[in-house]
Amino acid sequence: MYGKIKAHLQKELAEIQQNGLYKSERIISSPQNAVITLSDGSEVINFCANNYLGMSDHPELIKAAHDGLAQRGLGMSSVRFICGTQDIHKTLERKIAEFFGTEDTILYAACFDANGGVFEPLFGEEDAIISDSLNHASIIDGVRLCKAARYRYANADMTDLEKQLQAAQHHRFRIIATDGVFSMDGNVAPMDKIVALAEKYDALVMVDECHSAGVVGQSGRGVTELHNIRGQVDIITGTLGKAFGGAVGGFTTGRKEIIDLLRQRSRPYLFSNSLPPAVVTAGIRMFEMIEQSNEWQEQLHQNTAYFVEQMTQAGFDLKSTKSSICAVMLYDAKLSQTFAKKLLEEGIYVIGFFYPVVPKDQARIRVQLSAAHNRVHLEKAVAAFVKVGTELGVLI
Repeated sequence: MYGKIKAHLQKELAEIQQNGLYKSERIISSPQNAVITLSDGSEVINFCANNYLGMSDHPELIKAAHDGLAQRGLGMSSVRFICGTQDIHKTLERKIAEFFGTEDTILYAACFDANGGVFEPLFGEEDAIISDSLNHASIIDGVRLCKAARYRYANADMTDLEKQLQAAQHHRFRIIATDGVFSMDGNVAPMDKIVALAEKYDALVMVDECHSAGVVGQSGRGVTELHNIRGQVDIITGTLGKAFGGAVGGFTTGRKEIIDLLRQRSRPYLFSNSLPPAVVTAGIRMFEMIEQSNEWQEQLHQNTAYFVEQMTQAGFDLKSTKSSICAVMLYDAKLSQTFAKKLLEEGIYVIGFFYPVVPKDQARIRVQLSAAHNRVHLEKAVAAFVKVGTELGVLI
């Protein structure tokens, strides 16, 4: 049997390569940081990690992880409701709730699981989910697992959202689901307007803060801080795998009754091993550190403002951003790959994104800034972009 499907798969893979859409993995042989070492021994400046606060190899977090490993062991060998809950899990959940100004938190193995497990336990055939058209794949998959009616509105388009809310008024419950920061464009959802429409049309609000928590808002508390609506969003999902240390682990935080029901019925929570103690103790230390100082968010904001200003002055087409994701638009898939390859030769590590990760003819280089970058890193990156952009005819 495999002989038939093998030929089919080989053909599909060949077509992906011919269309310039094949994704190759580059091997890193060093810790995640602003400067990393590749498997061939070359050092490059990294502009494509979600390491927004530069915490992925912070000594304080490494020490906390070592302490967790030494004191609580390698793993829990169980799910939470059997014998997989330690006191440190509850401490981390409380820290997350305090950070976001919510009532309670539930931990998951990843935010993909959090988004995959949030809708089905809460909503049924009588209900409706109204989702932004550019939401992350994990939200899309979570919606698919739920029997609620599905509505979709154009990205951050409040006129279209209101139209969909009006169309969904006959349903028992309605929930608006959106990313806080959209990972490919870097734009921020207009959460204050979304909350206002939710109040007008009697809907709940869910936001995925994966690319916004730790990044936007004066102290990095995400889109609810940015728009001064802390406590007004019903469900927030997020990750420990980006700004908050860069390891693994997701969470849902929000209204107490919602979190309670998820503990009873959310399948990714019920049937997945608990987070390892080392990840949990590092997470606890991470939230303690960002409660004590805002230095990392301030550095990140400065770096982003400088890079955007310099790239715009150089003549590049950048998507409008209020986050630390800067989409340098190239539109052509093969060009984005060639551009990224040439930048790597210049010591700048970025990735070209193209269909199906982004819409067809919307290929781009996604640059992600970090608090770990210094001014020299940024200057070298801009200079390399200008050099390659001139060589490939992107800049005239």
